[in-house]
Amino acid sequence: MMEYRLLGGSGFRVPVLSLGTATFGGGGDFFSKWGTSDLAEATRMVDLCLDAGVTLFDTADVYSTGLSEEILGQAIQGRRDRLLLSTKSTFRMSDDPNDVGSSRFHIIRSVEASLRRLGTDYVDIYTMHSFDAKTQVEETLRALDDLVSAGKVRYLACSNFSGWHLMKSLAVSDRYGWSRYVAHQAYYSLVGREYEWELMPLALDQKVGTLVWSPLAGGRLSGKFRRTNPMPDGTRIQQGGGEGPSLPADWFYNLIDVLDAVAAQTGKSVAQVALNWLLQRPTVASVIIGARNEEQLQQNLGAVGWNLSAEQVARLDAASEREKTYPYWHQNGFHERNPFPAAQPR
Repeated sequence: MMEYRLLGGSGFRVPVLSLGTATFGGGGDFFSKWGTSDLAEATRMVDLCLDAGVTLFDTADVYSTGLSEEILGQAIQGRRDRLLLSTKSTFRMSDDPNDVGSSRFHIIRSVEASLRRLGTDYVDIYTMHSFDAKTQVEETLRALDDLVSAGKVRYLACSNFSGWHLMKSLAVSDRYGWSRYVAHQAYYSLVGREYEWELMPLALDQKVGTLVWSPLAGGRLSGKFRRTNPMPDGTRIQQGGGEGPSLPADWFYNLIDVLDAVAAQTGKSVAQVALNWLLQRPTVASVIIGARNEEQLQQNLGAVGWNLSAEQVARLDAASEREKTYPYWHQNGFHERNPFPAAQPR
């Protein structure tokens, strides 16, 4: 049975796995590297997810310039009441000077367009895809609060914010009594743990849930890569669609060695172990899995229904630890009053 968790400080529960639909459509040079699922394959993936209890589907207006939303909307026709929808805006959609950012103008126009493409009159989670430093936070948050009041959006989230971006936004929402961000959709994985340095402590303090994107780091943790096995042709990373910075080769393959050992102990795949590790982390409400095809989706769905042991989690923690930048390495020296967030209960 699928586990559901509260999303941040809200009373809203989401499944611990959700499906990212950036692979739907595959329009343009960039998104075609992620996947090219047509309506038939997208519908089968939705079917598989619902059968497994994965009821949250994540998309964005910028994914294939709206095509992902259109395909998802068609794939869920007649069953909107059985699932949860999340979409995003902020990135540029056209050459129109106002078709970008988090202004009131762009947010309201983007929501209306997303609702049309999805074939629904509301979305469950609406996310600012990135921070817009050229728009006053008050303008953005008031527009979002109006959308919540109008019933077009149920809950608000942000994505790819810095700590000060999120904290300033939460403070403004609290000051005026507006709807606040209850979740942060963030890049986080065994090879990208920077989220733990500042954003996770902030999320714990402010009760902001984490929706993890790219949990397998663009395929790096898919289980395909070994010291003796070069990156195969056709992968998202090789074609330029991967996420995250480059990794030191020795460090990466040492981590893969530990993942292989834990996978052998558990009888699970490397990808399933990497996903399950994330589900043990504080603040994590849902991990957004992606899939280029049904086989990959079925594999990722096997990440739930079991748990790594405390010893296995500790081994993975140690193998994936990387040197921190300032001021985080200095704060580690005052562990008595600045404990590592993962040591605290979820």
